[in-house]
Amino acid sequence: MHLPLAAPAVRLRARGGRLLRRRLLPGGEPDAIGEDAQLSNRVLDQRVVVFFPEPPRNAYQLEQWLRPLEELDRRQGVTLITQDSRTTAMLRAATPLTVHCVARTATLDGLVARGRLALALYVSHHPRNFQLLRYPSLAHVYLGHGESDKAVSASNQVKAYDCTFVAGQAAVDRIADELIWFDLAKLVRIGRPLAHPAERHRPEGQRASVLYAPTWEGGQPSMAYCSVPTHGEALVRSLVGAGLRVVYRPHPRTGANRRDVAVAAAALRRLFDEPAVRATGSVLDPGRSLTEAFADADLLITDISSVAVEWLPTGRPLVVTTPSEPGAVVAPSPLLDAVPRLDRAAAGSAAALVRRCLDEDPERTARTALVDHYLGGYDAGAALRRFLDACEDVLTARDAARHRAPRAVE
Repeated sequence: MHLPLAAPAVRLRARGGRLLRRRLLPGGEPDAIGEDAQLSNRVLDQRVVVFFPEPPRNAYQLEQWLRPLEELDRRQGVTLITQDSRTTAMLRAATPLTVHCVARTATLDGLVARGRLALALYVSHHPRNFQLLRYPSLAHVYLGHGESDKAVSASNQVKAYDCTFVAGQAAVDRIADELIWFDLAKLVRIGRPLAHPAERHRPEGQRASVLYAPTWEGGQPSMAYCSVPTHGEALVRSLVGAGLRVVYRPHPRTGANRRDVAVAAAALRRLFDEPAVRATGSVLDPGRSLTEAFADADLLITDISSVAVEWLPTGRPLVVTTPSEPGAVVAPSPLLDAVPRLDRAAAGSAAALVRRCLDEDPERTARTALVDHYLGGYDAGAALRRFLDACEDVLTARDAARHRAPRAVE
């Protein structure tokens, strides 16, 4: 005879199963520990759902959209659906928006069928997006999580969505140049409805500050833009050796896919514990928002990434590294043509380039001309209004299409 396990033992076994499942997950996969039992009869009153099936390491992709989504919530009602219990906890701490963690497709079926959902928004290209994309009752819009010259910014995956909201003409040109058989009418320019960087106010007596904000190594060779293992240490030593203050802002996913990058990233962090480095005021960024990090910097060094584009409204000097990985796809772009590039061989003498940029900044006019091209201008408030109106336009078009008269049977 088998006696039932005591409640504490059952809970212990369940907790152990969750921990084991998380440790065995491949990179980029959610833990799929959902709250399905509590959602079996839930009716969603919101008209907009944001589907985010990402683990917590990728939460930054959605976090940048939370304030615009909160404004959209006031108009239409917004709910977030996740597939990772840890991401769910992070988001609930960060936003008043409703967050549901759904592991089972049957639960998702019920939520879509019972509720008022009409518009689905996506900020990443996770393959699990197709779990929600399959519903024809919803309009599907891709937002992305940054405007950049990375190869993924012209991904063929955008064809899966009814519309893609983009920041400026640069995104339209990039997609038009790269994708075949794509209907450009599906692109809606809204700008970037995020807070633009504040003016730089350097504290009295503080050295000039350089923000080093590299991207991660990417999930495939074509996206290997990360400069941490190739430029990082030599770059930082050159800057602090010249008396500059360096703030190192590692990407949340640095080292996620490659052991050598993780090792280099750990070594770079340790460098900031050295007395000579600390003496310049150089530090690891404490996890501030990008807006706050920008306000503390006189110049940015970054890789090919959205950080370079977001920096443009500051008007301050920008240096972009040249990737060393032979497979990295670097397409021609107005931004890369307009700013100084730093290759691996020159990383050890980066201070000379930085001093020249700080003292002379000959590229300023060229960078200023790119703000509208990449971001649709400086006005984040106007971009927010365009985002809200674009969502409303999609909802109106979706409602009209769903309620049109049925086709006559011939």
